[in-house]
Amino acid sequence: MGGYDEATVLFDLDGVLVDSTASIRAGLTAWAVERGLDVGAVLEHHHGRTDVDLARLFAPHLDPLAEAPRIEDHEAAAGGGVRGVPGARELLSELDAHGRPWAIVTSGSDRIARSRIAAAGLPLPRVLVTADQVARGKPHPAPYLLGAERMGVAPGRCVVVEDSVSGVRSGLDAGMPVVAVASTTDPGDLAHATTVVADLEAVAALLFP
Repeated sequence: MGGYDEATVLFDLDGVLVDSTASIRAGLTAWAVERGLDVGAVLEHHHGRTDVDLARLFAPHLDPLAEAPRIEDHEAAAGGGVRGVPGARELLSELDAHGRPWAIVTSGSDRIARSRIAAAGLPLPRVLVTADQVARGKPHPAPYLLGAERMGVAPGRCVVVEDSVSGVRSGLDAGMPVVAVASTTDPGDLAHATTVVADLEAVAALLFP
């Protein structure tokens, strides 16, 4: 393992740097109940999807562009309990101390992403790519390609840190190696990633060999 010591690091947010599981589940449950949807199915398949794509999948009879803000409102209302993943603050500080460029590329909205970053006590990145900024979310490569573009580097000079199946596919299809952290997804489901690790401590070992 290795070879990432000079790469620009593109982090996913939820499940990688921030533990927002309780907030997400509460917000999606409230939305699904409000719309008469299968709560279990929504919770099972939301991971790595934008709110617009989630609405398209489970509520095709409704306007997904109108539903996304409703989902966002429910998640914002259930925003308590968000915290940084163990080792996140230390890893970002180490990257900054070594002058290593990093960004966040998330399927969440700008409003939700910024509130979770603040709630977790993490620094705001110079580049934050959110669902509001791309026409197609993960697993499409567009989010990570936009991240590389805004960081001013070629995709092959980046490394993605992800925790979802769709996020891994997004990074790989953008032409980037992907380190998958098995924090929210079974390691076997992440086997298509370049490397699968257990936690951010193992990510740090790859970034600073």
